[in-house]
Amino acid sequence: MSGNPDDERIEELRQQKMQELKEQAQEGGADGERAESQQAAQQQAEAQKQALLKQHLTDGARQRLNAVQMSKPQVAEKVEQQVVALAQSGRIQDRIDEEQMRKLLKELTPDKSFDIRRR
Repeated sequence: MSGNPDDERIEELRQQKMQELKEQAQEGGADGERAESQQAAQQQAEAQKQALLKQHLTDGARQRLNAVQMSKPQVAEKVEQQVVALAQSGRIQDRIDEEQMRKLLKELTPDKSFDIRRR
């Protein structure tokens, strides 16, 4: 990873969730039950993520994030992970407004500027 504490925390949570799913799969019976339990766990994790986003983002920030989701899903996923990590670590004091969301998007979006020079 990039060494960012938030990225490390997200990876740690992901590994923890994968371990829980493996343990559930070992306890379970047939493959169908495992698939269902994995799908249920994924849906539950997604619901928790959406609840955290709804709690910590203003309407304007959510609309901006949804617009980015339509055009650049990978960037939107990074932003969602960042916001969830910040929320879980208690580093978000107030709700994130649209201006703060713009700054966050700008930080996480690679800069693609071109310098064209004519001779």
